[in-house]
Amino acid sequence: MDPRIRDSTEHDLPAITAIYADAVRHGTASFEYDSPDQVEMARRRAAVLAHGFPYLVAEHANEILGFAYANIYRPRPGYRFCVEDSVYIAPSHHGKGIGRLLLPALLQRCEALGLRLVVAVIGDAASTASIRLHTACGFQRAGILPAIGWKHGRWLDSVLMTRALGPGATQPPE
Repeated sequence: MDPRIRDSTEHDLPAITAIYADAVRHGTASFEYDSPDQVEMARRRAAVLAHGFPYLVAEHANEILGFAYANIYRPRPGYRFCVEDSVYIAPSHHGKGIGRLLLPALLQRCEALGLRLVVAVIGDAASTASIRLHTACGFQRAGILPAIGWKHGRWLDSVLMTRALGPGATQPPE
């Protein structure tokens, strides 16, 4: 299987919504309890695109295998060179390397935008697959937020990881 990474379109929203709904219902990557509907997912995607950030999908044989996007980390102007990444993979394609295709493509697009830092907020310290993915893509652990969220009947720690883009913090932005 050789998935194609491309910009998402409105046509992809049913698959994106389904993938995210599964993550909300069964996972700890998101601290949402109720899955947003397709209208809400369309609104969220439009907000990402309105900021000029990438929203990508992995597709094979007309099937969306996963999606990834970058969004503002914090709204204050001093954070404008930093984004947070999100990567979600269809449950039937976990562990098949889809994230290792999506995340580097996302990082490349972010770097081309002149961004300097990507933050990964991994919703559960036990999410070893996400931690391994980010580590393989050059992220470093920046810290842990202990017991920051409650989901599925337990407290969850969030792992913070960061990856510099381009010259990172070695030069002022242009």
